[in-house]
Amino acid sequence: MNRITGILLSASLAATLGSALTGCGASISPRGQAEPAVPVQSGVKQGAVQHTAPLTGLPVASVNRDRVIVVMVNNFSKARPQSGLDKADMVYETLEEGYISRFMAFYQSETPDVVGPVRSIRPYNINLSSGFDPIISHAGGSVAALHMLRSGGYADMDEIYSYPKAYWRVDFRKAPHNLYTSIRKLREGAVKKGYPTEAAVPTFTFKKDTEEASGAPGSSIAITYSSTNHCGYEYDPGSKQYLRTTDGKPHIDKETGRQLSATNVLVVGTMHKVVDSDGRLEVNTTGPGEGYLFQRGKAVKVTWEQKHGIIRAYRNGQEVSLYPGHTWVNIVPNNPTLAAHLSFH
Repeated sequence: MNRITGILLSASLAATLGSALTGCGASISPRGQAEPAVPVQSGVKQGAVQHTAPLTGLPVASVNRDRVIVVMVNNFSKARPQSGLDKADMVYETLEEGYISRFMAFYQSETPDVVGPVRSIRPYNINLSSGFDPIISHAGGSVAALHMLRSGGYADMDEIYSYPKAYWRVDFRKAPHNLYTSIRKLREGAVKKGYPTEAAVPTFTFKKDTEEASGAPGSSIAITYSSTNHCGYEYDPGSKQYLRTTDGKPHIDKETGRQLSATNVLVVGTMHKVVDSDGRLEVNTTGPGEGYLFQRGKAVKVTWEQKHGIIRAYRNGQEVSLYPGHTWVNIVPNNPTLAAHLSFH
């Protein structure tokens, strides 16, 4: 059994397995320039060109220049099961006040009709998304976060103050756990708000699907965000996916009834600091710090840091490649150590 204890993040981030956050009142790094997606030639059909989605490396029918959308998704117990997390190219899980985690779901290659419940935003969430240059979907936020959005030239789609038409409330849950959106409505709203709808999308390096994984045993992952907040992943060799659990139970998507899964799981530790009486946090999103990358039942120790506004993982000075598929990044405290928050075997 390997154990790792927390590493809290520092300053600004944005895309997973490759890149994490800056907290309330902390200085903000300039938003990085994203690299354009590059079409990849495939030998599936002679003369045919196969394109790949920049955030997943999976085949797509044509080049997609749609701007990334990030949605803040509620993870309070009364907000589960959520909708649309299974369609996100990348998902970041971060701590919020009360030691409850929240998701940052990044959408570029898919357009789910239902995403949510939508929740509020904090400064380090903005920093973590900066390298994606995204359209940002949320429902309000801390005073510091709202000031950042209003003064920083962000494509803000706040349900409360910016564009409520992209959202609706359901009657089978109580507020604030009943607010939903759709990627189509957010894109339509962005057009009406005058935000650019296309952008250079950051890219990651991907392995060939046939490449063997190496590392220590890493089929079972247990993550402790707090004494009342636990999640984990169990590797399924048949699908080559990590199946997610929350509080010891399968974490299900409400729309499909299927368990959430990830091809790549990155766990990074960083500094977390409580900054006010409401328990709001400051999180280091720039790094560098320690972490582990889990792929195909194997665990590799890595370092992470923010490069051009994106969290990226490195080993021996080289960026670690991902397998084509969806990536989940868990950003955990490093108090007292990363091993206090992560165990695997």
